[in-house]
Amino acid sequence: MAATLAEALRRFGPEVLARRHARGQPLTSAQAKAWRAILACRTPAMGGEHLCCPACGAEQWRWHSCRNRHCPRCQSRQREAWRRARGTELLDVPYCHLVFTLPHELNALAVAQPRWVYGALFDAVAATLTQFAADPRWLGGIGAFTLVLHTWTQDLRRHLHLHALMACGALARDADGQPHWQPPRRSATFLFPVHALSAVFKGKFLAALHEAESGGRLRADPQAHERVQRTQALQAKPWVVYAKTALAGPAAVLDYLSRYTQRTAIGHERLRAVTAQSVRFVTRVNRKQRGRAEPSSTAQRRLTSLPGEEFVERLLQHVLPSGFKRIRHYGLLAPAAKAQRLGCARALLAMPAAQPATQEDVAEFMRRVAGIDIATCPHCRGGRWVVLEQRGPQPCGPDERAMDESCSRACRGPPARTPG
Repeated sequence: MAATLAEALRRFGPEVLARRHARGQPLTSAQAKAWRAILACRTPAMGGEHLCCPACGAEQWRWHSCRNRHCPRCQSRQREAWRRARGTELLDVPYCHLVFTLPHELNALAVAQPRWVYGALFDAVAATLTQFAADPRWLGGIGAFTLVLHTWTQDLRRHLHLHALMACGALARDADGQPHWQPPRRSATFLFPVHALSAVFKGKFLAALHEAESGGRLRADPQAHERVQRTQALQAKPWVVYAKTALAGPAAVLDYLSRYTQRTAIGHERLRAVTAQSVRFVTRVNRKQRGRAEPSSTAQRRLTSLPGEEFVERLLQHVLPSGFKRIRHYGLLAPAAKAQRLGCARALLAMPAAQPATQEDVAEFMRRVAGIDIATCPHCRGGRWVVLEQRGPQPCGPDERAMDESCSRACRGPPARTPG
């Protein structure tokens, strides 16, 4: 049986929760919710349907999924649904993929105040791209871009960065106020110089950090007594902005972007084994790690092993705050004015009017993506499943109950001390 995150949490979770309880470092409500969801996904705890095939008499239970955004089991259909919805928003122009990365000196602040750090990262990147798009030297109009937050490396370390996919062009107006589509001025696939993007991005984030520090909004900052040193370190080092090869055509763009949207910190396809002491999983080796002597065909991936407790702790640090939106749209795609602006851009590019995205049920999704008809009995391959019984969420077993109690205790933290 393939290794799963649920297996790792069941095996190493009690030790992790006990250590957190002893240190007074409780789980956040979002971490506890994701933890419980991953354990319960597609088990009797979620409820389900009792199916029977009249043709051969076979019976089985089909348990519901948790739909938590941190559960890798639930992301395939979510990814396809997102992809279908975004298909009506793409323009028939090349797209550029940029990556904005925060220096690791901000990791400690991100642990203590993730909502502020992630929000400030979105604001700084969005303001930077909006400013460059409005500059007549580059586009001189309103751009169209989507930002996706990732917080991890391949081995689950903290690495805060935003993926930006931006259309090569902007909706601009001429001297008479008439709208027109403005392609990039330098070349069809070149948007902005990355060194200039880096400098402006750095300035905007540091300005927001200084304002938050001065306004007392970072009271939980673990480096409050070292802010001067941190600011000096952030000022001294270059901030990384990376531009990837531009993509041409809506189909290629949609396929490319969908790889990043509903991705979790680690998927089940990368897990290899959960042993008594460790978790083994596959990581991608970059060019610097491969070295020139190793052929790329044999050095693309390697097997990584982490102690089980460390694996769980690394996994938990990538759970986002409750309600935080990790995918955001700007410019022509901003929800407040998307219908009007995007419609105008499509008309200027001689594209047909966008059709509303249709909802797709589970059966249609499995038939289209995997070629499987989930309503057909796999035993006789002729009968159709009939629902005998529907069952709601079930009480958990003793092992899961003990884990749930430990999780709740970790969320509450240690009991308050009484005076004396």
